[in-house]
Amino acid sequence: MYPETRKVIQRMIEQSIIPGASYAFIKDGKIEMHRDGLAATVPRKEKIQDNQQYDVASLTKVMLTTTTILNLLENKLIALEDLVHSYLPEFKSRKVTIRHLLTHTSALNGFIPNRDNLAANELKTALFTLVPDNTLGEKVQYADINMILLGYIIESIENETLFSVFEKKIIQPLNLNASTYHPINPMQCAPTQNHPQRGMIRGKVHDPKAYILGDHCGSAGLFSTLNDTVRFSQMMLQKGMLDGVRVLEEKTVLELLEDRTPNKKLNRSLGWDLLTRRDGKSLFHTGFTGTFIILNIKSQEAFIFLSNRVHPVSDTITYLAERNHLIETYFLETTV
Repeated sequence: MYPETRKVIQRMIEQSIIPGASYAFIKDGKIEMHRDGLAATVPRKEKIQDNQQYDVASLTKVMLTTTTILNLLENKLIALEDLVHSYLPEFKSRKVTIRHLLTHTSALNGFIPNRDNLAANELKTALFTLVPDNTLGEKVQYADINMILLGYIIESIENETLFSVFEKKIIQPLNLNASTYHPINPMQCAPTQNHPQRGMIRGKVHDPKAYILGDHCGSAGLFSTLNDTVRFSQMMLQKGMLDGVRVLEEKTVLELLEDRTPNKKLNRSLGWDLLTRRDGKSLFHTGFTGTFIILNIKSQEAFIFLSNRVHPVSDTITYLAERNHLIETYFLETTV
């Protein structure tokens, strides 16, 4: 499947844009998995393991936080127009809704001075003081704060630590056995950045806010494998069900293909971004560490890509240009 797309990945490896990648294509009911390149280049070269765990970064937002919020919406425990303040009284603004958070239209400026040196409770307090600017509901401004606040809302409803809720509602029902916030063996994890303060990050989350917030973070923190991300993707392609276990209602999944922003003009769904091509809309989300998922529910196709492109250093501008070329190459091949 997709030979031209595979060539682009090979070139990215040869040019040291990524050390390697574990990736999969789903098409016509078939799954094709590949593991190319290396898991690590520093301090020594390491091959990619079959069950290699990756810090999937912001894929946490769609695999866990968004899916859990959609479940709460189905069960009428929350509503899209509910105010965030009604669930989190300490949150300052009384204008921001759950819809705003899910569609990244909250207009919250997530900048917090000295953020990386705060304790978890201090960071939470600081996040609750943020207020929207005058573009509330009118502009998509992707920000971690939105999913972090949704995580706190989940905790307020479930009266459990966020990751415990994720385990109960998604990880265990889907048998995502290698997906966790707490990898048992760091050497099973693809290393990320050689950080100036933290050293070579391996088996610990790369994202600074998630590193502080731990099990309470809804924006990042998940480590997963190609097998597990494929299982999640299969569930989404099968409209909420996998192996006889229903995680989301079919209607919920199909409605994700619609623009769910307040003015329905910003081309973003609940949690997911929307990519519009000739064959319709695909659900799309990325992770800073070098990950993404593309799901075309209508044509039953998917492209799951896991890499640790920040290892040993991050060249975001070069990576993003090549990633965008990779995605366009994939879409060209889907229409052949």
